[in-house]
Amino acid sequence: MKAALFIALLVLTACDSGTGQVELTGSTMGTQFSVKLPTGIGDHDAVKLQKSIEAVLENVDAQMSTYRPDSEISRFNQSESPDWQPISINLCEDIANALTISEFTGGAFDITVGPLVELWGFGASGIVDQPPDDEAIASLLAMTGYENIHVDCVKPAIRKDIAGLKLDLSAIGKGYAADRVGLLLRSIGYENYLVEVGGELSIRGMNAKGEPWAIGIEAPLPDQRRPHTIVRLADTGMATSGDYRNFFEADGKMYSHTIDTRTGRPVTHMLASVTVVDDAAWRADALATALLVMGPEEGLAFAESEELAVLMLIRTNGHIEERQTAAFAKLRDIT
Repeated sequence: MKAALFIALLVLTACDSGTGQVELTGSTMGTQFSVKLPTGIGDHDAVKLQKSIEAVLENVDAQMSTYRPDSEISRFNQSESPDWQPISINLCEDIANALTISEFTGGAFDITVGPLVELWGFGASGIVDQPPDDEAIASLLAMTGYENIHVDCVKPAIRKDIAGLKLDLSAIGKGYAADRVGLLLRSIGYENYLVEVGGELSIRGMNAKGEPWAIGIEAPLPDQRRPHTIVRLADTGMATSGDYRNFFEADGKMYSHTIDTRTGRPVTHMLASVTVVDDAAWRADALATALLVMGPEEGLAFAESEELAVLMLIRTNGHIEERQTAAFAKLRDIT
């Protein structure tokens, strides 16, 4: 589950008769979406535009949802065959991109983590009140691993090496959805917009005041919602992953929903949230998850070495400590 971003500017909250700003909203993928167009919809019909946006999001959901038994991912997961299985070209490319991020991050991001997420009570099967035993964890670890998934986007098709292996794109899907809505908007002539799908952002151009969009990064607090800081962005994607909205406690210990497929267990470090700014929302989405798995030390070192724009918020002695990469600091310098 992603920690939603707090959208900071009041001018983004409603239609504005002075600027013609329009906001289109709705539900998708078990969350909410919002599309903000600071100069209005021009010659387009608002109802038709809303339907076009919803059609794009429905297509993503029909491909990636693990809650829909008829989705492409669910059909693949239901099969135990090691043979190539045909899929849509878009989904094939999305999975190929995800596997690239998995290799890039040394497995910290892994789309085969779904069964472990379920085991720990953070999936469709519902919550648990006690952690699973070592045997159950080991048995599912044997059925995970991104290296056991193969894609051929010329066909296009995918296959698995292990019969019980399943895919879960929830840590990257909302980023893909935001990017695809942005692609739709650009294809019909919009140069300025902010698309949010479940907190993942695709941003282009300027806001209603002709300035970069002001985006608030949420403070990692489980009992309230307020911005920790605000950055101004244009022509980029952004995502935040956090562990402070989805967890359970047992015997006085907190268990995060962020599962490390390298161990089969929730992360235990004190990193509360990670925000990544990247050209593509899907890549920011995946990298935020990977860095949250890595933790504050390994994750920050990795982000600096790869020149990623990253902000980390860490629980330290009862307060929140902030760490950022040089690339993220440059973003703040221009706000």
